[in-house]
Amino acid sequence: MSGPGESDLSSYSAKGFDRGRPRWVETAWVVLQAFVTGSWVPGSRWRVVLLRLFGARIGRGVVVKPGVRIKFPWRLRVGDHSWLGERVWLDNLGDISIGSNCCISQGAYLCTGNHDWSDPEFKLVVRPIALCDGAWVAARAVICPGVTLGEQAVAAAGSVVTHHIPAGEIHAGNPARFVRRRTLRVRTDV
Repeated sequence: MSGPGESDLSSYSAKGFDRGRPRWVETAWVVLQAFVTGSWVPGSRWRVVLLRLFGARIGRGVVVKPGVRIKFPWRLRVGDHSWLGERVWLDNLGDISIGSNCCISQGAYLCTGNHDWSDPEFKLVVRPIALCDGAWVAARAVICPGVTLGEQAVAAAGSVVTHHIPAGEIHAGNPARFVRRRTLRVRTDV
């Protein structure tokens, strides 16, 4: 039993959280994701089709690598020609919006939900994540609830991003901090 000013997780309730679909749809997704999306069978097209069947809005030319985990596909939007690398985890209790030409590298974790640490009942807090066109979440980076990466922004490998990253900036570390501007070379093969 907790005293005054202490946490009491026995009183936690997710009551009021809208999962976005009936439980049977969520159950079907969990089962299919375990056998299909989470498998190591090569090819992206069938993963994209399955995600679309469950309500994800996915653009043209999107690559979804093996081992990707997505909590609620109906809360996912991905623009054209973006990549989701091996073992990416989109823990999207809230909306995740990924622009066009974005890359989310191996093992990255995007989390839209957290708990209010000051609430004795540990209330769930959900905030969306947005990656603007050309953003890159490098390997094993963590993107926290409510974060936006601006156009061409980079969250470096292993970073923990708790704040917005402005367009064209590279942030690294834990917590992630500004490192430098991202400069893209001009293509010479066109």
